[in-house]
Amino acid sequence: MSRAVDGSKRRNHRKKILKLAKGYWGRRHSNYKTAKDAVVKGLSYAYRDRRDKKADFRRLWIIRINAACRAEGISYSRFICGLNKAGININRKALAYLATEDADAFKAIAGKAKAALGA
Repeated sequence: MSRAVDGSKRRNHRKKILKLAKGYWGRRHSNYKTAKDAVVKGLSYAYRDRRDKKADFRRLWIIRINAACRAEGISYSRFICGLNKAGININRKALAYLATEDADAFKAIAGKAKAALGA
């Protein structure tokens, strides 16, 4: 039985890979063999980084909250401890938004956290 080298399935598969490699530099966007390697690596990075993005944003939120806490004279860890003791359940995304956009609301929350630590 002869080997198919120019059938529609094979051509469609190659076209799909080359379409995914659109915009790559040099031979990686036009040569199937190098494009295939680049696309596989790119897709694996995309898969990994979709998960890493969540941790990156959490880190960013913590940095913003910490900066606002320091301005209020309390460390981030003490602030979070105070929130837990005060029974305030608010996520870090919302806290970071308050810290950057609504300083008065964050100040009020920080005051409650400090009061809970003092008691």
